[in-house]
Amino acid sequence: MAILPEVAQATALVVGASRGIGLEFVKQLLEDPRFAKVYATYREASSATELLALSQWQGEASGDLPGSRLVLLRMDVTDETQIAAAVTHIKTETGQLHLALYCAGLLHDGEFQPEKSLRSLNSEQLTRYFQVNAIGAGLLAKHLMGLLRHSEASLFAAVSAKVGSIGDNRLGGWYGYRASKAALNMLMKTTALEYERRCPKTKVILLHPGTTDTQLSEPFQRNVPPGKLFSVERTVTQLLAVLAKVGPGDSGKFFSWDGSELPW
Repeated sequence: MAILPEVAQATALVVGASRGIGLEFVKQLLEDPRFAKVYATYREASSATELLALSQWQGEASGDLPGSRLVLLRMDVTDETQIAAAVTHIKTETGQLHLALYCAGLLHDGEFQPEKSLRSLNSEQLTRYFQVNAIGAGLLAKHLMGLLRHSEASLFAAVSAKVGSIGDNRLGGWYGYRASKAALNMLMKTTALEYERRCPKTKVILLHPGTTDTQLSEPFQRNVPPGKLFSVERTVTQLLAVLAKVGPGDSGKFFSWDGSELPW
């Protein structure tokens, strides 16, 4: 079952496409001929070598300039001016977007590690969690509204995490990551309600990808049960299948990789 089957020439935006799930979304969307243009964002060129190489290959394959079907945009999701500039660039090339995927996420980075107890909490780390995992998605929804206000079916999906579910929290720990993903869920749920009025053809969906074999999960993979560590290819295939089944009344919901609805 294809995503957005009723749209013949779709445009997509993948935010956080440097690696992992975001990069795999770009690859699989490019395999779908119905997507005429895929915009993909990265923060630093040094961490986006595979994405940059993919852009070059796409250009050679099409016989046009590098990146003719895949357009790369530099964007730091913690900087609203960069979000606005990227959206403005897209508007110079198209008047509508059909799929927006927010895949930017932060769990650890060097000495920056998820907190195991209240003793580890500090405002700087909490702020960074919220900026990347939640605030960026809200600001993206703000600036994309004009591109999603049209007569064709569209989706805005953000990659969340099951640990962001308050109702499912039985272990504690990971304060900033849990709280920022819960904030993401609330921002997107509230966005869904406003989009119903302003962009009525756009459904807003939250996705739990499951534990995926990426740099984000690498330090914590030894505790993953057998068969529950997914390749990025499997994860994205599963998430696209979930999005393909989104129906009336599903906007604002939080779905797991297997299509089940998760509690807030």
